[in-house]
Amino acid sequence: MTTLRIEHAITDYPTWKAAFDRFAAARRQAGVRRHQIHRPVDDPRFVLIDLDFATPEEADLFRTFLRTTVWASPDNSPALVGAPIARILETTEESAEEFAQPGQPLADHLR
Repeated sequence: MTTLRIEHAITDYPTWKAAFDRFAAARRQAGVRRHQIHRPVDDPRFVLIDLDFATPEEADLFRTFLRTTVWASPDNSPALVGAPIARILETTEESAEEFAQPGQPLADHLR
């Protein structure tokens, strides 16, 4: 799995999210298999987006589309502040961890 990680500041989340949603068909056509949107709990004016692709080539083509078509036009990218950072990531390890039950001290899991 290859992930295109996008990080950028925004002025207004609802405006940004509406623009993001308008490109859903473009994401599907480009081969996006899954997306996640993250926001720092201490900074509501910043978003991190993970777009998962089958190959690095698909991710790179979509990054080019974003740079030339979406981010190059204020009409296509309202609420965007500055230039986004877009990196193509390769997953080298993944696991699902067992989580502590609510109320159970973390120390019980470290023994």
